[in-house]
Order: sequence, then structure tokens, then C-alpha cells
Amino acid sequence: MKSVKLHSQLSRLVVSSLAFLLLFSLSLSAQQADVANGEKLFKANCAACHKLDKKLIGPALLGVSERRDQDWLISWIKDSPGMIKSGDKLAIQVFEENNKLPMTANPHLSDQDIIDILEYTKGEEVVEAAPVAQEVDPGVERGKQIFKQQCAACHKLEGKLIGPPLLHIEDKYEADWLKLWIKDNAALIASGDKLAIEASQYAPIAMTAFPQLTDQDLDDLLKYMAVGDIDKMAPVAAGTDNTVFKNPSFGVLPTLGLTILAFLVLVLIVASTTSRKVDEDEESTGSMLKMLIFNPFLRFLTLIFVLLGGAWLLFGFLWQIDVNEGYQPIQPIAFSHAIHAGDNKIDCEYCHSSAKNSKTSGVPSANVCMNCHKSISEYNGELFGDYTKEDLDNEIQKIYDAVGWDKENLAYIEGAEQKPIEWIRIHNLADFAYYNHAQHVTVAGIECQKCHGPVEEMHDMYQYSPLTMDWCITCHRETQVDLTESGYYKNIHDQLAKQYGVEKVTAAQMGGLECGKCHY
Repeated sequence: MKSVKLHSQLSRLVVSSLAFLLLFSLSLSAQQADVANGEKLFKANCAACHKLDKKLIGPALLGVSERRDQDWLISWIKDSPGMIKSGDKLAIQVFEENNKLPMTANPHLSDQDIIDILEYTKGEEVVEAAPVAQEVDPGVERGKQIFKQQCAACHKLEGKLIGPPLLHIEDKYEADWLKLWIKDNAALIASGDKLAIEASQYAPIAMTAFPQLTDQDLDDLLKYMAVGDIDKMAPVAAGTDNTVFKNPSFGVLPTLGLTILAFLVLVLIVASTTSRKVDEDEESTGSMLKMLIFNPFLRFLTLIFVLLGGAWLLFGFLWQIDVNEGYQPIQPIAFSHAIHAGDNKIDCEYCHSSAKNSKTSGVPSANVCMNCHKSISEYNGELFGDYTKEDLDNEIQKIYDAVGWDKENLAYIEGAEQKPIEWIRIHNLADFAYYNHAQHVTVAGIECQKCHGPVEEMHDMYQYSPLTMDWCITCHRETQVDLTESGYYKNIHDQLAKQYGVEKVTAAQMGGLECGKCHY
């Protein structure tokens, strides 16, 4: 006798899977993870090489806990080189997929620390406690301005520049003596003051006198040198929270995952609704397998899915050609933007002076370097990377060798052959794309960091942005342009604002999407 069999094994499989997922979720919830602590640890240990939503030096880490086993991730983060040496297949695969760039071991992180970091990589909202507003003495602010104007050329608060560091200088000298020294140190030395004679030996270059500073100026200056930089934090209303992503978007991988899931669900629906009469002694599993193989509609659906999936993978690969985000070549001199633009607060346009009035930003000549390095022949700041002080002193010597400078006699060597420093270009647009720095820097007022990232934090410069057409167009669509203060553009701005019903038009509405603007 023939009968119609229900797919009981499929039902049991579904129930078992749901039970497993339930138990798995309960086991995860048993380990309480601190997302806020994970964010802090991520920024302190991971952010130099990784971002959540896009590739930096290493891969994007958003959702990494869903792609890798948690125990494996803990071992990998703690000691990835050891796992590779041990022959772990997955570790070797990850190492090779990321161009064999070694990842720093983090043995100082506990298992709970890593669990917190992995919780943060899920991209969920992080609720932070409202910071307490900190009042700053107005005198400290005035002292900071005086320090920047009068002292910063030769001194830093922390770390020796030309002169010694000045943070907490009042712990070494009396305030009254410091005021006399700052106003006219030469007269104090000439008077035979022993302390003044001793202090003058800290630097070979005589300190400038500041007779124009009033007693109030000096009091404010000493206040600033006593406390240093204080971050003023505005009070935040209770209940305010910050999200990990301001503009969350649905990525390509989740889209692909949903597509595969939809395909599998459709297959199961078709298979479960296609009834076939089988003998009672025939296994239902075999019946299901036969339906999956011999059903014409399922074969056609599988073919379409394979073709579409192959096309998706092919175009996904082609879109990555010449996208060099994270590119970081080794330069002929270990120039640190973090030291120059960060610690020393040198304006980007001081070195890249043509950015405000030319198509290109320009590469500074060695003579620009010599404006400062005539008097700075050794490195006395905080060490970075694997460099020693001797290594960094030798890097400065490379500039002297290029221009022919005698650091002992403080003069150019007569007849010395000058050689250009062969910097390796990092940001390089295609020849058919037109970009004008002056239009963006001077007209639009865009900060360098908008495209080049936080250069003031980079020791080794790298390409921060993808520089793709989509990236440029997105910026044009989002950037509002206020041209109401320019009489030349006022009429067109008013017309476009009225046409689009907005107060400020975007760069796209001003013509920023016209092909001929960038490809002419």
C-alpha cells in the first residue's frame, strides 16, 4: 500500500537546530560583556590597525565574532604569531589573506578584556556616562595663548625641544625668580645670579627676553605651565547616548547572507510542498534527497543562483582593483606626522604650501625642513616604532646629507652636491580624474583630515580614504555649501536654494555630480 510520508527528519532537524541556538544564546548571555570597556580597549589596542566598518591596515572587524569561534579569537588576539608557528590552519589562512602582515600579540589582555572587545565589534549602541563639566581658570586659558605665541617656538610642556620642558617648572624654581628670568634672563645672568647661570647651561642658544609681558601675563603663563592642557567638557544631558556608527548602512556581506538564506528557505518550501508517494519501507531522507536532485524547478533555481552569485563575486573583485586604502610604503626618511603636526602643532599648509592655491598639495623641499632643523639636529622626544634615539638622529642627518649642511659649524658645506629626497607617493588618483586642492581647501574650507584622516596621529603616513568615485560622490551629496557671503555666487545660490527647497545647497546640487567636472 502506498502512503504520503511527512518529512519527519527535517522537522526533527529544525527543532534540534532551534534548541541548539537557544542553548548557545543562553551560554553567551551567561558571560556578561562590557561594551563601553570593549570600546576603550579597542581604541587603545586595535584602532591603530583596524576599523569596525572598513579595512585599514588590517581587515574590518565588525561582526568578527560571528565569523570566528570565540575561543579561537581569544587565542589569536593574545598570541597570533604563536598560533601561526604552531601550525594552526585557520591562523595561517588569516595571516595569508591579509598579505602576511604580522599582528601584534596582546598577552596583557585577559579573556574578559577580549570578550568585551568582541562585544564592541558587534556594532551595538554604547551608552556612556555623562561627562562632568570641568571649569578652567580663565588665567590658564590666557597663559596657554601666551605660551603658544611667545614660548612654543623653543619649548614644549613635555619633552625637550630647543629649550627644556616647562610643565611644572614652578616645582624647580620660585615664581618670583621665574618672572625675572622670563622678563630679562640676560640681565639676571649678568648680575651674577648663580641659579640664572646654571639655568643658562640647559640650552646653547640664548633665551629671548620678554620685557613686554606684564605681571598679570606672567602669572597666567605660570598658571598654564603648572597645570598643562585641560580638556573642557560640556555637560551632557542625562540619557544621551552615542552610537558606534552615526549612519549605519547595510553592507554587502549581510546582503549576500540574506540572499543565501532566502534561497535555502525557498528550497525547503518547494521540497516540503512537493509530495511524492513512496513505499513505506523507503527512507524519507532518500525521498528528500531525490526531490532536491530531480526536481526541475529546483535545478533551474540552483543554476540561476550560481550564475548570479558568480557574477556578484566577479564584480565584487573587479571593484577592488586599484583601491589602495591602507597603502603605507616605507619612506626614505622616517618622517613622523604625529611628531610634526601632532606634538609640535605645525600647520599642514606650512609644509604643503601649494595646497591652498594650486591643483596639487606639493611635496615640501628639504629647504623647508631646514627652516627648523638648522637648530634641531637631534631627536629628544618620545620614541616611537622600533626606533632608538640614535636611529632618529640618523634620520635627521639624512636631511643634512641631502642639502649639504654641517651641523657642527651651522653652515652649508661649500661645493656640496645637493640631492633630492625621493619620497614615495601615497595618494595617487587615476590620470583621467581631475582634482583641485585649492578648490577644496580654499574655496570649500575643507580640513586636510577630511580626506587624509588623522594625520596628526600617524607616525607612518598611509592612505586613509579609498579615493574612489563613489566616495567622492557621497561627499558631494552630503556636504552643504554656504555661498551666501559671496556676492559672485549669491544669485545662483538663492535660485538653487529655492529650487530644492533648502537653506543651504550641497556640492552635488551646485554641479558636483556633472561628469565634466572631474572627467573632461
